[in-house]
Amino acid sequence: MMLTRLKEIDHKVIGSKQTLKALKGELVEHLFVATDAEIKVIRPLIELAEKIAVPVTRVKTMIELGQIAGIEIGAAAVAILKIQGD
Repeated sequence: MMLTRLKEIDHKVIGSKQTLKALKGELVEHLFVATDAEIKVIRPLIELAEKIAVPVTRVKTMIELGQIAGIEIGAAAVAILKIQGD
């Protein structure tokens, strides 16, 4: 499963602002959101992802998502980016 490999993946962005920018550019392959993040932060990400047919995986907490992504703080969102040039 992609979630267990998230820490190892280099082509990702962490954080809601960077994730939203990547989604708007249609650069995202898969979106992960923390269900305990503020709804006003993650709702626009989920709605845009669904609109452009990007799969969304929900993770229980921001702390868990941050740890899975390889950072020492919580994260509301993480996006795996499409590999360019393939």
